[in-house]
Amino acid sequence: MENTENRKKTRSKTTRNVFDKKDGVKLKIINPALRKVIGDAERCGAWLIYGSEKQGKTQLALRIAKDLSLNDRVMYISAEEGLDYSFRANMKRAGILSGDKILWDEYIPFDELIERFKKPRTANIIIIDNLTVYEDEISKKILKQKIDELANKLIIFIAHEDRGVPFNAVARMAAKWAKVTIRVKGLTGFVISRYPNGGGIISIDGETSERMGFIADKV
Repeated sequence: MENTENRKKTRSKTTRNVFDKKDGVKLKIINPALRKVIGDAERCGAWLIYGSEKQGKTQLALRIAKDLSLNDRVMYISAEEGLDYSFRANMKRAGILSGDKILWDEYIPFDELIERFKKPRTANIIIIDNLTVYEDEISKKILKQKIDELANKLIIFIAHEDRGVPFNAVARMAAKWAKVTIRVKGLTGFVISRYPNGGGIISIDGETSERMGFIADKV
């Protein structure tokens, strides 16, 4: 009987049902180069930014945070590096100013993090730097469940790289679910996007003040 009920709840949709489904809240990406490679994106699900040490992952994530904060509530969790001098220097290189409307935090246990952002009037975009810190707290199965619990929010994960792929099993699973994956190498992001008109290569300009120094090319 229970199996029958479950089947009723997951009834197949017609083609018209699928096309009539409402789109989610769209991201407002201001920087044209960033918009070019991300595409027509919704504010939901997960993205993954990954790469080896000192290739520009955090710099890219910070610039994305700045852009998205112009139109939405953004929280940046610096779980690996904290908010010490080196991280603050990275913020300045990304062109982040004291008046930018981004909230910052250090490590938060993953379950506590999810519960916090279920509450109303919390950030709609959560950037988690870095997934490696959470590898003992999250299984592959739990990760998707937790992403689904924040269905109306976008979670951007950052991960290390090992031999050209995201480091650890959880990060590799996140890559499979991610709507956008960006591999960063030498201040260049190689973007794969599931969104219309997305995908390409984005270079991070090292000489940046208030603007975000991005140059984008389609592949």
